[in-house]
Amino acid sequence: MTKRRGRLIAVEGIDGAGKSTFVRAFANGLRRRGYSVGVRREPADPLLGRLAQASSVQDPWLGGVYFTLDRLLARPELERDLRRHHVVVQDRSLYSTLAYQGSALGAPAARRLAQLQRSATVLPDRVVLLDIDPTEAGRRVGLRSRTRSPLERLAIQRRVRRAYRRLARGPSWIVLDGRRPIAEGVSEALRRLGGTLTRPPRRRGRSRRRRT
Repeated sequence: MTKRRGRLIAVEGIDGAGKSTFVRAFANGLRRRGYSVGVRREPADPLLGRLAQASSVQDPWLGGVYFTLDRLLARPELERDLRRHHVVVQDRSLYSTLAYQGSALGAPAARRLAQLQRSATVLPDRVVLLDIDPTEAGRRVGLRSRTRSPLERLAIQRRVRRAYRRLARGPSWIVLDGRRPIAEGVSEALRRLGGTLTRPPRRRGRSRRRRT
């Protein structure tokens, strides 16, 4: 079993929820408090990500397997980051696959996919869900890009949002209103993390004496 020093915090939400912007601001907020922070994004391998996106609508199981393979291959680097940093903030996690691909499967297949995910990667210590209406999220996606992924269809995003809300009933989840200003969401997330994060060690002052 790999010894971990850092805490893994995943940021989740449907496309257009503002995850990437939140991750950057959240990581900066942690750094200002003295934490060493690593930032990661899924999928780690762009090719596997494209294959997963392309196959997920017609074959959600195959799409989930591609994402699982991506997490398995990225696991050594993730574990290294957790040893190096107090906190690792990650844009998406296994819960993204459970919400997107898992919600399109029947119950037995969804359970198998969940087992596969948990065996392939490191479970987040806490999850921040940016919850937002799919119509508003779709408007944001349309403003930033004219090219949409097959998974950004409104009906799919509504299904995925429902799945995220079910997952978020777990005690490790923090649900934030995705319409709020990023700074407010970051402040609330930091407050609600509570005892999840240990205090960072005090930095030793550098000696002003010069060596001779």
